[in-house]
Amino acid sequence: MRFETGLGWYTVNSAYGDTIIMPCRLDVPQNLMFGKWKYEKPDGSPVFIAFRSSTKKSVQYDDVPEYKDRLSLSENYTLSISNAKISDQKRFVCMLVTEDNVFEAPTIVNVFKQPSKPEIVSKAPFLETEQLQKLGDCISKDSHPVGNITWYRNGKLLQPLEGVVVINFKKEMDPVTQLYTMTSSLEYKTTKADIQMPFTCSVTYYGPSGQKTLYSEQAVFDIHYPTEQVTIQVLPPKNAIKEGDNITLKCLGNGNPPPMEFLFYWPGQPEGIRSSNTYTLTDVRRNATGEYKCSLIDKNMIASTAITVHYLDLSLKPSGEVTKQIGDTLPVSCTISASRNATVVWMKDNIRLRSSPSFSSLHYQDAGNYVCETALQEVEGLKKRESLTLIVEGKPQIKMTKKTDPSGLSKTIICHVEGFPKPAIQWTITGSGSVINQTEESPYINGRYYSKIIISPEENVTLTCTAENQLERTVNSLNVSAISIPEHDEADEISDENREKVNDQAKLIVGIVVGLLLAALVAGVVYWLYMKKSKTASKHVNKDLGNIEENKKLEENNHKTES
Repeated sequence: MRFETGLGWYTVNSAYGDTIIMPCRLDVPQNLMFGKWKYEKPDGSPVFIAFRSSTKKSVQYDDVPEYKDRLSLSENYTLSISNAKISDQKRFVCMLVTEDNVFEAPTIVNVFKQPSKPEIVSKAPFLETEQLQKLGDCISKDSHPVGNITWYRNGKLLQPLEGVVVINFKKEMDPVTQLYTMTSSLEYKTTKADIQMPFTCSVTYYGPSGQKTLYSEQAVFDIHYPTEQVTIQVLPPKNAIKEGDNITLKCLGNGNPPPMEFLFYWPGQPEGIRSSNTYTLTDVRRNATGEYKCSLIDKNMIASTAITVHYLDLSLKPSGEVTKQIGDTLPVSCTISASRNATVVWMKDNIRLRSSPSFSSLHYQDAGNYVCETALQEVEGLKKRESLTLIVEGKPQIKMTKKTDPSGLSKTIICHVEGFPKPAIQWTITGSGSVINQTEESPYINGRYYSKIIISPEENVTLTCTAENQLERTVNSLNVSAISIPEHDEADEISDENREKVNDQAKLIVGIVVGLLLAALVAGVVYWLYMKKSKTASKHVNKDLGNIEENKKLEENNHKTES
């Protein structure tokens, strides 16, 4: 409620639905008979609505339908009207009556109604660039007096501009409530700059305390604009395509809404294939390498991209399982053909080799599983490998050696065998052909191993080593003397320690022989002196007998010395 005075008029401003309170604004005279309230019709005729007697202290309300049960008149003649309506906006008059006079005080009543929050309705589903079209209506209801509607783009006021911004405003009053509904229609020529731009509207109205403004919620519109550029994408990425992959070409236009149909062109094909925005090629080969294009259906825009289908070929010669003979020549080649430089790795039995294998003369140690492997580092999963299983065969080769134990009590005989497949070794002794089973074998490595036996022969024997595989049977023999007869071992099998012991034994034998020779010389001298004395002292008869007996003793002494 607000009271105003000006130019002799007293004004009461009230909000719609509130209680209107109007003081009489007259001093009550002492000889007052009664007081009355009336309002004036538009034609000036009065309508009385309330009466109060000063003597009887009674209140009466006139039978006016629109004020039934809404009026209250106090003792000081203040009139209250509940549930203010727009129809209460009139000129009311307070009348105090005495016996000889009538006093009047007019009051102007204004009733204000705040409109509803403005709302943008009838919104366009989308706005198309470079076309003037209706954006929507801003509506605000139940206002009194009429409010004013304003449009904004991104918070800035939109002013009418011919061909770009066109605003139409209209108001409608409800005949019963006398409240106004305001509608403002906006036509707008949009551009791509309006993408994601918010539009709002507001209503400015007058209330009991002055001017106020209410704002609508923001509205963002889908902006449609034509395609200005076409692009083509390749999935998976272009540098990772390999033979056997599936390629998806995706064509995109930068318009809104984006175009959903395109023409796709394969390398060397002038005519396009009509499709949706994607096209898939399955199990591509290297001949799919080339330039791919796509365009809009009207062919006025085109995009292209170069695709390389990476490939990797490996040829290993020979490959698989190969069997060769020892000493053979085996050329090996691993040939690579690729869309770009490829790395090559050689492996033998899962161990990386420093270089590719080359066999000018095969050895048993050359046998094994060889793998040639290649890869394109930039293309994941593009690897190739071929394997060669090399088997080197050879007939059994035998070499026999012997060693004498330093104690002289036993001899070690070794049969060295070389060949593949692994030869089986069998020992036999002398002419009896009996088999010796108590042997010791070394591990079989690179086609070689040995078998050895330890014997203590009491007489000269012949040992035979037989080696046999699928290719051939080979036999070798070695004569072994009895342990009581000194013998010389093969020089290549005598260790340095044994060599020194043999030399010491030789020196001992030489010493014994020299000693025997010196003893014989001394004996000869003694014998000569003895014979000289015997010639002078003995008789000629006993000469021959004495010589025979001395000779026998000398021979016996010589034999004892030698033994």
